[in-house]
Amino acid sequence: MTTTADTAPLCQLEDIPDGNAIEVEAVVAGEPESLLVYRHGSQVSAFYNVCPHAGRRLDYAPGRFLVRNGLIICAAHGATFTGGDGHCQSGPCKGDRLRAVPVTVLNGTVHLA
Repeated sequence: MTTTADTAPLCQLEDIPDGNAIEVEAVVAGEPESLLVYRHGSQVSAFYNVCPHAGRRLDYAPGRFLVRNGLIICAAHGATFTGGDGHCQSGPCKGDRLRAVPVTVLNGTVHLA
């Protein structure tokens, strides 16, 4: 799904498996972007789909992410990021973080904030 307006829905909360992440395409600040959208219960976080270490995508295949125990794992170099805040816990970019994109959930729909 690609969204072009800041108020357009990104996805439905139920589209994101609890404790996992999906990719959505959206226009952010006028630019088309690949976003990683992570869910933990009713909480949702979104980040640019880019590892801060080398600028590569986090997914191991288009739209497929490695997520274990609340950690998002970069498929390229194995860096791990906490799903809620994107903080790098281990790997070549330890101490850095994913670039967050503010989102909100309204009536079960995830929107850009």
